[in-house]
Amino acid sequence: MPFGEQPAYLRVAGDLRQKIVDGSLPPHTRLPSQARIRQEYGVSDTVALEARKVLMAEGLVEGRSGSGTYVRERPVPRRIARSGYQSAADSTPFRQEQADERIKGTWESSSEQEPASPAIAARLDIEPGERVMRTRYLFRAEGEPAMISTSWEPLAVTGRTPVMLPEEGPLAGRGVVERMAAIDVVVDNVLEEIGARPGLAEETLALGGVPGHPVLVVARTFYASGRPVETADVVTAADRYRIAYHLPVR
Repeated sequence: MPFGEQPAYLRVAGDLRQKIVDGSLPPHTRLPSQARIRQEYGVSDTVALEARKVLMAEGLVEGRSGSGTYVRERPVPRRIARSGYQSAADSTPFRQEQADERIKGTWESSSEQEPASPAIAARLDIEPGERVMRTRYLFRAEGEPAMISTSWEPLAVTGRTPVMLPEEGPLAGRGVVERMAAIDVVVDNVLEEIGARPGLAEETLALGGVPGHPVLVVARTFYASGRPVETADVVTAADRYRIAYHLPVR
């Protein structure tokens, strides 16, 4: 194949994609059948099938059992604004992630102790197998699943203190910085690493998405005088959110 020339299935997928983008095939419209694609584009069944697979993998269409393949509704991405930690009397971890404070955020959580896996131990600078408190969250914005998060805190830091359980006790839901300050641990910086990967089945199910579609992952670690005191993975659907950083210039 000459350089720059696309395979037939990509040309067909590209034309159908353009029709979806420009509104010729609006959301909830049934995608042309395999037979119709074959007829309209003069391609084989294999090419027609592969073109449909491309659009499905890109999240532009979805299959409905016993009905066919339909154009998906394209969500308008919301911003997750990141501008550093700001203490406030009514702050919560979820509120800090929201760009628009008018959005009503709620969450569910559960905590339990577990031995640190090698990967989490490396992030917390502890030995594998040391006890950590793992907390899982499902955050909702206006009632819709928005993001999921799993955090780990070394019990060597928080064990047998009033803040051992992040969502229970006198500082429930107040966030890492305030909770640690209550036990004389001063958090002075945070590292965030952002990546993307295919969503795990349980993640996309919780977020109301399609297994395998991309998710954004913010791997965040809080430090106190160089010591990691909490690390977390925050996961959200890549087609629904954009992470925006607004940082001061020093």
